[in-house]
Amino acid sequence: MNRIQTKLSPAAIGPYSQGFVAGGFVFTSGQIPLDPETGEVVGTAVAEQAEQAIANLGAVLAAGGSSLEQVVKTTCFLADMGDFAAFNEVYAKHFPGKPARSCVAVKTLPRNVLCEIEAVAELSEK
Repeated sequence: MNRIQTKLSPAAIGPYSQGFVAGGFVFTSGQIPLDPETGEVVGTAVAEQAEQAIANLGAVLAAGGSSLEQVVKTTCFLADMGDFAAFNEVYAKHFPGKPARSCVAVKTLPRNVLCEIEAVAELSEK
């Protein structure tokens, strides 16, 4: 197993890593819409926050040797299921391969953000 660490995505805000490479796959921790440089929440609407969370996810995947195109499974967390349609619009732009997905509403997310996304992806062939 190899731990992933990149400055292009926010540092973990708890006792966990950004992700791991193991068994030919990249496993990411949930990514929220924080600016990697400032640590501040990006955006106030779910669409803006989803864009940043996906950018952070892409950075972790790249650091692990994969990409958004190679994602086979995501788990998405929303603070409000009323944001489902707006979230899906952004999500569909970045995941045209339509990986397997779970999407649930939760009571609250870290830093009171509106969405969080984690993924499992195949490693890139070198």
